[in-house]
Amino acid sequence: MKPENIPENIGAISESLEKAGFEAYLVGGCVRDVLAGRKPKDWDFTTNARPEDIIKIFPKTFYENEYGTVGVVNENTEDESLKVVEITPYRIEGKYSDYRRPDSVVFSKNLEDDLKRRDFTINAIAYDITKGQIVDPYNGQKDIKDKVIRAVGNPEERFAEDALRVLRAIRLATELGFMINNETEKALENNVKNLGKIAQERIRDEFIKLIMSPNPMIGIVLANRLGILKYVSPETEAGINVKQNGDHIYDVWEHNLRALQHSADREWPLHVRLSALFHDVSKPETRRWSDEKKDYTFYGHDVVGSRVTKKILERMRFPREIVDVVSKLVRYHLFFSDVDKITLSAVRRIVKNVGPEHVWDLMKLRACDRIGMGRPKETPYRLRKYESMIEEAMRAPISVAMLKIDGKRIMEVTHETPGPKIGYVLHALLEEVLDEPERNTTEYLEKRSVELIKLSIEELKKLGEEGKAKKEEEESKEVSEIRKKHWVK
Repeated sequence: MKPENIPENIGAISESLEKAGFEAYLVGGCVRDVLAGRKPKDWDFTTNARPEDIIKIFPKTFYENEYGTVGVVNENTEDESLKVVEITPYRIEGKYSDYRRPDSVVFSKNLEDDLKRRDFTINAIAYDITKGQIVDPYNGQKDIKDKVIRAVGNPEERFAEDALRVLRAIRLATELGFMINNETEKALENNVKNLGKIAQERIRDEFIKLIMSPNPMIGIVLANRLGILKYVSPETEAGINVKQNGDHIYDVWEHNLRALQHSADREWPLHVRLSALFHDVSKPETRRWSDEKKDYTFYGHDVVGSRVTKKILERMRFPREIVDVVSKLVRYHLFFSDVDKITLSAVRRIVKNVGPEHVWDLMKLRACDRIGMGRPKETPYRLRKYESMIEEAMRAPISVAMLKIDGKRIMEVTHETPGPKIGYVLHALLEEVLDEPERNTTEYLEKRSVELIKLSIEELKKLGEEGKAKKEEEESKEVSEIRKKHWVK
């Protein structure tokens, strides 16, 4: 590691601490990531300065915890990893009676005291920017090189202190593509049961990081093998060895995992990845044998699965927005089944149900579902037809509602009473606007309404009918262009 690899803002924080007479070391994940050739998601310092010292040194800070960590705020950057940098005094931690937090924290003057309390060797490396010096008492650099997750000191003690480290080990192994050291893995298995004492919010945060890693399928399989998944998402495990019908070559478990992995391969967002993982979560409970079909059926698994998914996400304290969109995507994931039978009105209903902002996510989920079945990507024509129908359904309808005037305003400016004449005026105005869109202004339309209202009902009716015909012609033209764009009929 070289000082020039460190952002200028980080170097400035180190310099400020040292100018005030204190030691300053980068520590934890940021050091690990730089050594592994990755961009850190956040930056952390450890120091012999106390919280009150740190607050005096930096102009904008916040201190809202009992462990000594002070957040230093940097508003002059667009880099999210640099906006808040955490600085924590060297500390010695007491016992972990609740398997989550130390009972007591004592500030120390020695860096070594701080490093020995950390979870894994790859996170127990400190770096002095000014001196270019690495402090690595547990050979974390070697473990980074060898791609190994190894606990600091006695692994039984590390996992007994904070049970969340059990899940964190899986998450780090998945994120980094590392293997877990044998001794560490055995201790992990011995302490899995303590995950049941961890707050769901903390489990959720590690689970999200695992799901958003490049290879979440590997992480979920590992979590299942080591007995961790039943404390995170036991409903997912119900699909193991649950055979499906002839369209599938994998059981429900592997199908869901392959769907999830495809969403990660495409780098799709969290809500799509969660939808892929849970889209068939209720197939085991809805599976029935059909003598008529000589195969299994899974009627209603989309509806039941939506409810189960909602329950899982709520239990893990996911934000309401995520709960709503993921459960909707699971509910409607079967919609695109037969392109020859889907009507445009049905597509409009699905757009309404999932929301126009998420209908394309439904298409992403369909792609994940198909890949999870072991099939190649969607056949070109069918995919283009789906996309064309969605675009047709979502296009803004051509109607008098487009006008910068309505019937009420026409009656106000013309003093005309309610009647069919107002409708004819609106359609006559629409024809003009379709021909010359720049005329769609309140000023022009009010003026033109006064002129049109003087015409006879027969003349207005003729203009109105021409307006309706023009509308239908323009709509047909728009649809034709959409289908031409997607190369479909």
